[in-house]
Amino acid sequence: MNTATTKPVYPSSVMPHSPSRVVAALSYLKSTSETPCSYAYEPPPGIPWENSEYELQQIPIVDARSAAHSSSINHEGFELWDAPTTVKDFLDEDAVRTIYYREASELALAVTGAQHAYVFDHLVRRREPDRAALSFGRRGADGRAAANGRIHNDYTEASGRKRLDLVLTDSKAASQVKRYAIVNVWRSIKGPVLDTPLAVCDARTLVISDLVRSEVRYPRRTGEIYQAVYSPLHRWSYYSEMDRHEALVFKQYDSQISGVARFVPHAAFDHPDAPPDAPLRESIELRCLVVYE
Repeated sequence: MNTATTKPVYPSSVMPHSPSRVVAALSYLKSTSETPCSYAYEPPPGIPWENSEYELQQIPIVDARSAAHSSSINHEGFELWDAPTTVKDFLDEDAVRTIYYREASELALAVTGAQHAYVFDHLVRRREPDRAALSFGRRGADGRAAANGRIHNDYTEASGRKRLDLVLTDSKAASQVKRYAIVNVWRSIKGPVLDTPLAVCDARTLVISDLVRSEVRYPRRTGEIYQAVYSPLHRWSYYSEMDRHEALVFKQYDSQISGVARFVPHAAFDHPDAPPDAPLRESIELRCLVVYE
């Protein structure tokens, strides 16, 4: 990716009277007194995959391509950029780590205005062939992660703080960081996404009580994320027919506690107007820590 040709995608200059939208089901966490917990692997005998319940809410989701104004990484918390990639095969781990990590770092810096970028993981997802009901996006029998239909944010206040020390292992360097953020870079790795787009929540419409600290258990560690309970104040957006040359960059944590977007809950949803023969969505998501000072 050449940052000289990489640029934000602006809404069409010909605007409809009001933004186009769809109404679709999004999966919110039901209120619970327990700490929600979900297993990313086969749990021990007698232990359920998850200990919480979810409720589908029919939500208006605006096509951000038709919005009157483009979104901002520091206001709404997300931006779509035209960012072609030179990676040919995203299942090629070497190509992803040697080429795409560099491209994504450059993009993250261009979007956020930060000074340094550190990519620390990625995940390729594919919609299940039987288009099963969306859930937590666990790996299937083929080893591929499915689309994640649970509304979540990748980091909490605590796990966002912890990530800095995991990425910057030099404690002296980490102690000198004044502000940093974690962003997710999301891209289709096939053609336009028609069946299961990614919806993102406007960070300005959240209050902290909407976010519930939750555990995700892996074979060797336990991660901590936020899930979200329903609020009629939430405003959701997606970008129609996102193609391979585009990348959606959105905030997952910001150490600055006021004045900027800090958390952007997100989830896959089944597009109600998707053609029955639409290709299965395939995508890559990549997490990058950026340091501002």
